[in-house]
Amino acid sequence: MVVNAAIFASGEGSNAENLFTYFANNSRIKFKIVVCNNETAGVIQRAEKHRKTVQIISKTALENYTEQIIEFLKVEGIDLIILAGFLLKIPPAFIRAFPNQIINIHPSLLPKYGGKGMYGIHVHRAVIANAETESGITIHFVNEEYDKGEIILQEKCSVVPNETPETLAKKINELEWNYLPKAVEQLLTEKF
Repeated sequence: MVVNAAIFASGEGSNAENLFTYFANNSRIKFKIVVCNNETAGVIQRAEKHRKTVQIISKTALENYTEQIIEFLKVEGIDLIILAGFLLKIPPAFIRAFPNQIINIHPSLLPKYGGKGMYGIHVHRAVIANAETESGITIHFVNEEYDKGEIILQEKCSVVPNETPETLAKKINELEWNYLPKAVEQLLTEKF
């Protein structure tokens, strides 16, 4: 079975591009579409460079045309949705339409530093402000509560004295690039 995947992203798209490259010669998965809510996001150029179809879907469209978007993804045969830096909350109807088929990567060791407003540099600032000695990433299934779905994989890194949000971000990015593809591989083996 070929797993048809959609990547939802709002920003630069380094995780999306990493997935395109990592799975370039893997016949088990096909990245059919990239959904973005920001028409100036870097992910668009990265997706086009890899000849991926891009669909811009605004926050308003996601909220008001949820059923039509779900229908579009079903027609495209999407089996797996990967949130890779997607900053909009996924509507409950999506979660019902794609049960345990939506995964997210979060830049902390959940349940710590999850929830509304906790993304990117905001997470790293909070980790440092609370004098944590470690941080990391969590890859999890998406449910109807922010960052509360079943955990698929977690990986840690140390937070050293004099760490800055920017230096911590680099460590977290490296974990994301190393482990998001591995989590997707794990799902291909265990779920599909």
